[in-house]
Amino acid sequence: MEIKSLAATDPDALFEAFDRAFADYDIDLDFAALQRMLRRRGFTPELSFAAFDCGRIVSFTLNGTGFRNGIATAYDTGTGTIPEYRRQGLAQRIFAHSVPHLKAAGIRQYLLEVLQHNQSAAAVYRKAGFTAVRELDYYVQEKSLLRIAPRDCRCDIGCIDADTARQARRFRDFEPSWQNDFDSVARAGGDLSCRGATVDGILAGYCISEPASGDITQIAVAPEYRRRGIGRALLADAAALGTSAVVKVTNTDSTHAGIAGFLNALNIRRKGRQFEMLKAL
Repeated sequence: MEIKSLAATDPDALFEAFDRAFADYDIDLDFAALQRMLRRRGFTPELSFAAFDCGRIVSFTLNGTGFRNGIATAYDTGTGTIPEYRRQGLAQRIFAHSVPHLKAAGIRQYLLEVLQHNQSAAAVYRKAGFTAVRELDYYVQEKSLLRIAPRDCRCDIGCIDADTARQARRFRDFEPSWQNDFDSVARAGGDLSCRGATVDGILAGYCISEPASGDITQIAVAPEYRRRGIGRALLADAAALGTSAVVKVTNTDSTHAGIAGFLNALNIRRKGRQFEMLKAL
C-alpha cells in the first residue's frame, strides 16, 4: 500500500475509483459530471492524495484549494474508499499524510462537509480536530412535482454576468458554502447559467444554476422586492433551462427560515442536513 499525490493520475482511473467508492451512496455522477464538480470546487491534484494497492486507487481524498474569508483553504471535495478496503483506517492515514503537504503549500485551514446521519464519519473528523461551524440543509425535488406556476410577477428575466450577480450579494441572507460561492462560480465558467430579474430596469434578484445537474447554486432577491413572486419566477426559469429531471438546492444555512419557507412553498423538500466543519492547520 502506497500513499501519494494524484498529480500524475489519469482522470479515467480517478473516475473509476470515485464510481466504485460511492456506488452504494445516493450519488450518481458520470465522468462529465465529476469533471464539472472538480472544476467548480477547485480540485488541485498535486495536493490531493490516495492510497494505491498494486497501482490501483483504493481510497482517496480530493482536495480543492482557494480562499475562505481571506485565508488559504483546502476543501475536501470528496473522500471515499472502495468497499473491500473500508474499516482499515485508510482515510485517516491519507489525511495525516496530506497535512504536511498542505501546510508546506501555504494552506492554513481545512474545510469540509459531512452528512449528519453519517455519525461515524463526523466522529472521525471531530477526533481529527475539526469543529462544526454551522449546519447546512440540502433539498431535492423532481421537476414534475414543483409548484412553480407563475404568479402575476412584473419582472423581466434574462442573462447577466457573474460580476453583476456578485455586486448584488447583499440580496443574500447567508454566506454560500464553498461549492456555491463566487470563486466557485468563476471556476465553473460556462458550466453555470447566471440570470437576473429586473423591475423597471433595476436588478431585483438573481439565480445562478447548473443546467446539466439541476443545481441551484445561488438564488437571492433584494429584501425590498420580496413577496412579489420574483424568487418563484427565477427558480421556474432555472428549472426550464435545466436538462436534469430534478432541482437541487444544496447547502442552505439551516438557521435561516426564509429560504426553507420559500423552498417548501415550491414543494422542494429537505432531504438531509450536513455539518460544515473547519480545522486550523
